Amino acid sequence: MRRWKAAVLAVALVGVTLPFVKDSVPGLDFRLSKVAFGEPEGPRGTEMRKVMPPPLHDVDLAKIDVRGDVATAPAHGDRVAELTVSPKLQRAANRLLRDGAVAEGAIVVTDVKTGRVLVWANYSEEAPLRDLARESFAPSASVFKIVTGTALVENGLVPSTRECYRGGKSRIDDGDLIRDERRDKWCATLSEAMGRSLNVVFARLAMDHLEKDEILSAATRLGWEREIPFDVPIEKSRLELPDEPNELARTAAGFWHSTLSPFQAANLATTIANGGEMVQLSIVDKVKDAEGDIYRGSTERHVLGRVIDEKTARAVTTMMESTVDGGTSYQTFHDRSGRAYFPETKIAGKTGTLEGKGYLFTWWVGFAPSDAPEVAVSVLVANRGDWRVKATQVASDILRVYFADKGRKGVTDPIASKAVRN
Repeated sequence: MRRWKAAVLAVALVGVTLPFVKDSVPGLDFRLSKVAFGEPEGPRGTEMRKVMPPPLHDVDLAKIDVRGDVATAPAHGDRVAELTVSPKLQRAANRLLRDGAVAEGAIVVTDVKTGRVLVWANYSEEAPLRDLARESFAPSASVFKIVTGTALVENGLVPSTRECYRGGKSRIDDGDLIRDERRDKWCATLSEAMGRSLNVVFARLAMDHLEKDEILSAATRLGWEREIPFDVPIEKSRLELPDEPNELARTAAGFWHSTLSPFQAANLATTIANGGEMVQLSIVDKVKDAEGDIYRGSTERHVLGRVIDEKTARAVTTMMESTVDGGTSYQTFHDRSGRAYFPETKIAGKTGTLEGKGYLFTWWVGFAPSDAPEVAVSVLVANRGDWRVKATQVASDILRVYFADKGRKGVTDPIASKAVRN
């Protein structure tokens, strides 16, 4: 077993240049942007005239209005921000969260190629409504397996790598991390482990193949502990990697020690979908005051940097496809007869589930089509007690709305279908 060495880098040092990253991941060009290691850039738009406070000050994405043909949000004073958000998709997202009777939830959908945000939906059963999409209050849960999977591929593993295991469905005991050929009755590939979210497989492979700083490297490149540029302030997704080997293995499998915002989850999915290039996301198209336009967002695609190589991104995509093809999202992406809701569309995703802070948190993070990505989706659902829907169901439904509207063969709009039945 590979011995994990004590970490020599603290998370607090993420904002400085980390020399081991270039050494451990040959060929990545982090000169593309200062933001590659946490030095934030501002919005990419143009100020039409000087105003104080700046044009994007106080843009409130918790109060998006989609009653017209253009989605808007209030800004400072009498200013109004016109958004890149699709009114139809936004209305559908709002309804899915409301009808799902979730305690709290958020949905972010992005255009993979341009980085423009198509949905920014928040819901809470309690007033006032917060902008949950920008908050990093939920645990990353098994979404963190995308980070660990990335690091494992960078260290030579492939989607077909096989590992036998036992236990670990809802927790990982110390004994589960010790191999025993007589007791390890189940075996799975790395792809199957991603799709079925097999905790012990990820924990053991991380113990065998990854140093602590390699997990940190992959996580920071993919967005944890970084100030990612956006049109409004975003809370950092947090990461505290423990020193104790078994607890570090649990963290690699997604058990605690990290948080994730719906924004960052969408950014993560968009990055994998773009073959490892991180594209700057944007949501503000223009800002107006009583005298006219004061800000116009950029219409150009802006790449912040390549954070993982394309081959690694393809391997991670293959692993994420297993989630829908036969893993934890199979039931919500197929009807009761086993017919796919997306018969001609490959989808890559990752679920996450973890209970804490009085909530059952569920995630779905992914993109579609996985072989020619158009949209990336992040869904967070926080339930209390009895629940009606989890994030994977909401993600399936919002993707059905999107692709049905695009005329994708065999895809139906679940909201429209429900209205017809009623």
